Amino acid sequence: MAEKKIIAVVGATGSQGGSVVRAILEDTSGEFVARAITRDPESSKAEELAAKGVEVVQGDIDDEASLERAFAGAYGAYCVTFFWNHFSPEKEMANAKKMAGAAKAAGVQHVVWSTLEDTRIYVPLEDNRMPTLQGKYKVPHFDGKGASDHFFTDAGVPTTFLLTSFFWDNLLQPSGLSREPDGVLAMTLPMGQEPLSGIGTEDIGRSALGIFKRPDLIGKTVGIAGEHIPVSKMAEVLSKAIGQPVKYNEVPPDVFRSFGFPGADDLGNMFQFYRDFADSFTKRRDIAFAKTLNPKLQSFEQWVQAHTSQIPTG
Repeated sequence: MAEKKIIAVVGATGSQGGSVVRAILEDTSGEFVARAITRDPESSKAEELAAKGVEVVQGDIDDEASLERAFAGAYGAYCVTFFWNHFSPEKEMANAKKMAGAAKAAGVQHVVWSTLEDTRIYVPLEDNRMPTLQGKYKVPHFDGKGASDHFFTDAGVPTTFLLTSFFWDNLLQPSGLSREPDGVLAMTLPMGQEPLSGIGTEDIGRSALGIFKRPDLIGKTVGIAGEHIPVSKMAEVLSKAIGQPVKYNEVPPDVFRSFGFPGADDLGNMFQFYRDFADSFTKRRDIAFAKTLNPKLQSFEQWVQAHTSQIPTG
């Protein structure tokens, strides 16, 4: 029997990385085995993975030497950054450079790098359609990732560039749906009637696994989504599933940016980017191709049906 190939997964106790580990565990082909990389191997989530038979190793994306040790002997690596922990594109870029350097030094044969568009290609800094943030970004949590792609190519790392979409799992957070003064649940977003490309987190992991099975995708950019669906239609699906009305509360991007929670300006720009460049954004995320990577790919309605009991409605 051939020896299983190791996939080293950065952020294995988090959302994306965790989905990759679960996909490998559930894969009946048995081609790969997951190695979970985490800053704290003694955390409860790390111990849960170890209890499932996953190799858990210490690695910190701020420490390139620790990553090189964690990648040693691995066939593949799933690389992801954590913007919402620090709100710094510069830190994301530094982390991406260290992951690329560690992957090159360890001889990793296939990296899947979770990236996004650099929105400044579409909306230059001098373009006042949306405000410039932090002095040099339009959508900071996109731009830092897109500006990091070259670290992997410059280092000569065999890489597939994975473009993800809006996480439907955001609806599982207390802030996912809001209760309006009239008592009706609402999705408050500045999307107009343009489609929102979205995906369930579990499908990111399954799609990444599908990419690791396709070495012909090295050097390619692969976009994934479960569905491109207007928010008004999402509200209809949610209404039916939870048994109470959910409305789409459409607001202008400026209003969303003014909400004041951490990252509101970044997310307001993100949704405006989704809206204003919907055709380009959706075309880069081919659902039919994503299904070839992940035959279990869920539509929004299928995802909602699987998660209805977890959607906060209080």
